[in-house]
Amino acid sequence: MSAESGGTGRPSTGNDWAARELARPAVESAPLLLGALLTRRDAEGAVTVRITEVEAYEGARDPGSHAYRGPTPRTRPMFEAAGHVYVYRSYGIHLCLNLVCGHRGAAAGCLVRAGEVVEGEDLARRRRAAVRRPGTVEPRSRDLARGPGNLGLALGVRLEDSGRRVDEPPFALHPPAVPVARDLIVRGPRVGLALPGGAPAFDWRFSIAADPTVSRYTAHRSHRDADAE
Repeated sequence: MSAESGGTGRPSTGNDWAARELARPAVESAPLLLGALLTRRDAEGAVTVRITEVEAYEGARDPGSHAYRGPTPRTRPMFEAAGHVYVYRSYGIHLCLNLVCGHRGAAAGCLVRAGEVVEGEDLARRRRAAVRRPGTVEPRSRDLARGPGNLGLALGVRLEDSGRRVDEPPFALHPPAVPVARDLIVRGPRVGLALPGGAPAFDWRFSIAADPTVSRYTAHRSHRDADAE
């Protein structure tokens, strides 16, 4: 069975690839998403990012997950089948994009934390400019989708996208042109989570080594306080 055909005798599509790779546990899907091309298209146009940083969340067994205590109206998309999108608002401002993984009910998923804008940079810049505070500098290309809030803004993600599928409009997800080599994948603790979800044991943040679009790691404040004591 070839990787190109998927055993069907025809070339593999982005939909085939997304369905297959997201059906795995999130901690297995996450590194496979590195280098993948994620597109969102709407009336303004299309923006595509090459994914460079993701975090895995494993549902009920993961104290860092929104699904840890079961479904709520907001988190219900996480309990859908692999390939659904879960969007939430962070700090009342930023919209963050997650891709549901695993079997229906697993409530696992990957937070897309950062990417390189490879299509639609002008549109991404306009979206960033619309919310930029007066007196602040225009972001460099590498910073347009650096961090989950910036990535959501660059793509034009909306709350109503939650519950949609990443392999159906307005989204598309395609495999990396060249898979990221294993020795170029960095693994470490997730960003900004309180204990226990932010503990080193949950080393479920994956990124491409030395890629300038990867966001800076910051521990939860309680971690820094504990380290100082």
